[in-house]
Amino acid sequence: MKRPAGTVSRYTPGARANHWLNAIILILLALSGMALFHPALFFLTGLFGGGVWARILHPWMGVVLIFTFAGLFIRFCRYNIWNKTDTQWLNRIRDVLAARDENLPEVGRYNAGQKLLFLVLVIGVAGLFVSGFVIWRAYFSLYFPVSVIRLASLLHAVCAFAVIVAILIHIYAAFWVRGSVEAMVRGTVTRGWAWKHHRAWFRQITHAANPRTGPN
Repeated sequence: MKRPAGTVSRYTPGARANHWLNAIILILLALSGMALFHPALFFLTGLFGGGVWARILHPWMGVVLIFTFAGLFIRFCRYNIWNKTDTQWLNRIRDVLAARDENLPEVGRYNAGQKLLFLVLVIGVAGLFVSGFVIWRAYFSLYFPVSVIRLASLLHAVCAFAVIVAILIHIYAAFWVRGSVEAMVRGTVTRGWAWKHHRAWFRQITHAANPRTGPN
């Protein structure tokens, strides 16, 4: 498909499919996990056919998550390596929140906030996988002492909370920065959007060595 005029490619079809599949699995895991976490939320099991099916499906959806998230990690980990520009960007968080982009350093494909989010998700998903393995009653929990299972249950809850909060922040930021959602839907962003929010990345992909080069 031909890219619309005045845009640059940001996400390939494979990356977008991987992202949305991962998002769907995370939402289903969050809903089923909350349903099993507290009696007040047990009504959510109705979305999965009842309590028994929620208990059966939840860990298997976790297995699917490992593969979908591994795909995202392989695709994007090299873009989320911390550098000195990220520290400068983070030190100017007030300018970020006030949308004073002219005071911010030029950033690459992802800014410091996005990189921190990526790190939280990597640690959180890894923690969910390890702890979920330990407490998976049907297959593995019988090999661990009760004290380890209790500790794993606590870790699972903490990691789940961190991942859910991170995802909510991710969704909010996607709508706050206009054009971000379209990037993950269509795969492209306008040259003006790239120049404003990720100028160093824009220079790189357009081979714009001249610092005066703009989005037009």
